[in-house]
Amino acid sequence: MIERLVAFSVHRRWIVIAVVALMTVVGAGTAAHLFRINTDVERLIDPKESWRQDEINYEKAFPQRTNTVVAVIDGKTPEEAEEAAAELTKALSNQKKLIETVYRPDGGPFFDKNGFLLMSQAELEKTTEQLVQQQGLLGPLAADPSLRGIMRVLSLGARGVKSGDAKLEELDKPMAQINSTLETVLAGKPARMSWQMLLSGGETRVTDLRKFVIIQPVLDFNALQPGAEATKLIRGTAKDLRIDEANGLRMRLTGPVAVADDEFATLSDDAFLNNSVTVGAIVLFLWLALRSAPLVTAVIITTFAGLIVTAALGLLMVGELNPISVAFAALFVGLGIDFGIQFAVRYRADRYEQPTLEAAIRAASRGVGWSLTLAAVSLLAGFFAFLPTAFRGVSELGLIAGVGMIVAYLFSLTLLPALIAVFKPRGEKEAVETTWLSGVDPWIIRNRKWVLTGVGLITLAGMPLLWKLPFDSNPMHLRSPKVESIATYLDLIKDPATSPNIIDVLVPSVADIPETMKKLRALSSVAEMNSIDTYVPRDQDQKLATIQETAQLLDPVLNPGRKPPPPTDAENVKAIKDAAVALRGVGGGSEPGAKSADALANTLDKLANAPVTIREAASVALTTDLKTLLKRLRDLLHPEKITLENLPPQVKAEWVAADGRARIEVHPKGNSNDDQVLRNFAKEVQTVAPHATGAPVATTASSYTILGAFVQAGLTALALIFIILSVALRKPWDVAMTLGPLVLATLWTLMALHVVGMPLNFANIIALPLMLAVGVAFHIYYVIAWRAGVTDMLASSLTRAIFFSALTTGTAFGSLVLSSHPGTASMGKLLALSLFFTLLAAFFVVPAFLGPPPKKPDPKRPEAKTIDDDAMMPKRSEAALAK
Repeated sequence: MIERLVAFSVHRRWIVIAVVALMTVVGAGTAAHLFRINTDVERLIDPKESWRQDEINYEKAFPQRTNTVVAVIDGKTPEEAEEAAAELTKALSNQKKLIETVYRPDGGPFFDKNGFLLMSQAELEKTTEQLVQQQGLLGPLAADPSLRGIMRVLSLGARGVKSGDAKLEELDKPMAQINSTLETVLAGKPARMSWQMLLSGGETRVTDLRKFVIIQPVLDFNALQPGAEATKLIRGTAKDLRIDEANGLRMRLTGPVAVADDEFATLSDDAFLNNSVTVGAIVLFLWLALRSAPLVTAVIITTFAGLIVTAALGLLMVGELNPISVAFAALFVGLGIDFGIQFAVRYRADRYEQPTLEAAIRAASRGVGWSLTLAAVSLLAGFFAFLPTAFRGVSELGLIAGVGMIVAYLFSLTLLPALIAVFKPRGEKEAVETTWLSGVDPWIIRNRKWVLTGVGLITLAGMPLLWKLPFDSNPMHLRSPKVESIATYLDLIKDPATSPNIIDVLVPSVADIPETMKKLRALSSVAEMNSIDTYVPRDQDQKLATIQETAQLLDPVLNPGRKPPPPTDAENVKAIKDAAVALRGVGGGSEPGAKSADALANTLDKLANAPVTIREAASVALTTDLKTLLKRLRDLLHPEKITLENLPPQVKAEWVAADGRARIEVHPKGNSNDDQVLRNFAKEVQTVAPHATGAPVATTASSYTILGAFVQAGLTALALIFIILSVALRKPWDVAMTLGPLVLATLWTLMALHVVGMPLNFANIIALPLMLAVGVAFHIYYVIAWRAGVTDMLASSLTRAIFFSALTTGTAFGSLVLSSHPGTASMGKLLALSLFFTLLAAFFVVPAFLGPPPKKPDPKRPEAKTIDDDAMMPKRSEAALAK
């Protein structure tokens, strides 16, 4: 039947070419019209998985917390960071076309008024005590928040030191900070002094200098980077607001959307290089294998016509591609070219012996038709084995790739023969054989026992390595740390207060929060927690009493009845000179603070003698954040009791869902980027809250889902391939000889991973079933040849075809090593490693397993009924034997 199909294609070559050309044109139009890539990574896992159901339920309860971009703003001072975050939030809130929601989790009017109430009682008492102690400083500043007032406070401080009422070392840091600000002003550079840092003695937390804006953009999942337009808007808005390095600010974007966009940008950056290397290398290896421009052209046309048709069929079947199923193109090129090389190399071998081109094509169909059929069916079974798995991304890849194998097989037996007949390549002047390997097969047969013994000993010795094989389940390790979103993520996880590796626990109502938090607090892996109780504290009455006591003391200080009019420049100069004289009176010694006093006095002298514009700039630099601080202190000292009813809707929506369920945010102890820490954290929290969600839970659960999918698919593929080969080959021993070396090659690959220090991960594990498919095809070719009685297989045209097929396949997959994306590069490395061991098993282990070929063809073979065995696979040409 195969020979008849090939003969028809040769005889009706123009009809076949026209039909395939029409299919290709229609396929190209269909693919272009339907083409879309849904980059939503959550689609990659079957939503029916229990942990995905938990995620979906959480996303429905808090939709504003999904698909977000996080703007991380760092400033040199807390005031600058806060101001930048507030301005960015305000500006983006008006961009309704590309921005759905904007939220400040750490600032805004609510926090400015109720910040003291949100502290713990101990932290509140410490803060209010410090404020009361500083009322001697705050009073004069509140009465005269100008350059003149600040200079008078310096003079008062110096006199206090001289009288013994204050210590000079207590003024050391404030004097140094004021001096640094004024020196910057005198140098003609922008300056702004932080009064928050001054009052805290220069001590700040990471969260003081780092502010966050949570943005939920409008996404276009049909684009390679769904959040690209929104991200461009965010960056443009920040630039317009002068949130940049030149102004002492830095804004970085991270979060799920930014990470996904950066990941695909990294992949696309390498696409031209990878494709150029792949195409160039494939053409080179095709030339080395076929030595004929017409044959190379025919194989390339056949392959890419099949690729276009497969793309159209794939999009018709799945509707849209996903980040994994797009790999069907590399699979098709790698495996489709294998079929073309097998047929074309066999054609060359038969062209040397057959009198005409048509006779050679028909002989080639007899020689490789059955083995190509078995290989195609086995590949189809291998890819379709992924269909029932929960790993939806690979399931769709298996569907498209499986259908692609049907297309590649049919095109190799129709379009390729037709093109060869049209192009009419020259005949072969010598046998297409690798005669220099003619001595290897006899050596393997003579030393068969030693070869098999060595293989067995090496495999047994390496088995312990399999138990030590690491699996890296952290998806962040597969992404480039050089891109902004990942670099920012890695920076955030260093501090537990900013780490995004948290777990969210849903409870039925706000009333259930205390009991659940009590259980969670007892877990050894839990560091801290937040909930609606953080924003509506249950101990407000005690805090309100503490704040009220402080307000009674500080209200007269912060709200003086009389204020002097704004100072003139002459008054400023006089205050500056007075402060310089006072500071020199306490400087000049070796005690702490003396050097700062002298340095500041010298700077004040320069300021007094500087132009008016410099003093005006100094006034702005020193008083801008002072006025903000005084206003905020007045607000903080007069909060109102917070209830769920008067809580800002956006804050409430972050913690309480519309249906009344409440969220508890749980932070881990230890290194939150450590896989084991996250696994233990997720496991412990789920003992209290089985339906908890978040990155640690998803990372752990997805690793089990994906590994389970590959184990399921691997076992299913082996079972299906075993059944197919058993029916086709009829002899269990022949089936074992086909699959046994393949299993060994897989084991060797996994052992080698441990030796080279490369863990399995979510990206490179996809390489294992791919190479299983390639290896099955190679081994089938050898077993069929062996059953046909071929001797010296390594010296035959079959080995040449397999070798160059492996090179082209390896090039199609191995070019991924060049990618700057760590996950993609690791896939390329594992593919290259697996291909090496697959070829090693095919070239040396398979001949040893098989032993001498049978003297007579097996009469039970199905192909024996329709195919001339002697013509199917010639043992050796007379010319080769003569050599």
